[in-house]
Amino acid sequence: MWAPTLSSSSCSSEEREESSGEATLTPVYLNVYDLTPVNNYLYWFGIGIFHSGIEAHGLEYCYGAHEYPSSGVYEVEPRNCPGFIFRRSVLLGTTTMSRSDFRTYMEKLSRKYHGDTYHLIAKNCNHFTEEVCSQLTGKPIPGWINRLARVRSVIVFCQKAFSLQLLVLFQNALNSLMRRNQTQRHLLCQMKKDQSSIS
Repeated sequence: MWAPTLSSSSCSSEEREESSGEATLTPVYLNVYDLTPVNNYLYWFGIGIFHSGIEAHGLEYCYGAHEYPSSGVYEVEPRNCPGFIFRRSVLLGTTTMSRSDFRTYMEKLSRKYHGDTYHLIAKNCNHFTEEVCSQLTGKPIPGWINRLARVRSVIVFCQKAFSLQLLVLFQNALNSLMRRNQTQRHLLCQMKKDQSSIS
C-alpha cells in the first residue's frame, strides 16, 4: 500500500501539513462517461458501455488506445474528457497521497498501460481506474462500470470452452471411425487370407 513521503520543500500548505506529520485527506472520484446514447437505456439495467477516469487533486487521468508502444494514460480537465459524454462522478473514498505523489504514481503506472496494449475486454480504461482506485482508496470501482466487459469475457470463455468441447468430441468421433475402419480392414484381410487358403 502507498505511504506518503515527506517533502523537503514547504511551498504549499499541503506539503507543510505532510511535513508536520498531518495527513490531508483528498477525495478520489471516478468520472464516468457514456460511449453511446444507448447507455441511457442500458444504465437502468445495471450495464452500459462506459469510459472512466480517476480524479484527485483537481487532476483527472484516463487510459485509451493508440497504435504506439508508449503510454496510453493521459491527463484531462476533470469531468471533460474529449470524445465522451460525461454521465456522473462517483466518490470512491479519500487518499493521503499528495498532489505531487499522485502525479508521480500516475507517471509510474502509465508505463504499464501502453496505448497499443489496450484491449476492450481484458485491459480497458475501467481496468486502469480499478487499479488506481484500489491503490489510492483500497476499494474497487462500482461493478456496473465494467460489467459489460466482464459479461463479454465470460461469453468469450464459454465460446472457447464450447468450441474446445466440440473439437474434443469431433476428435473422439474421428478416432472411433479410424479404429472402426482399421478393424474392418483387418477383418477383410483376414477373410481374404481365409478364402485364399481354402482355394
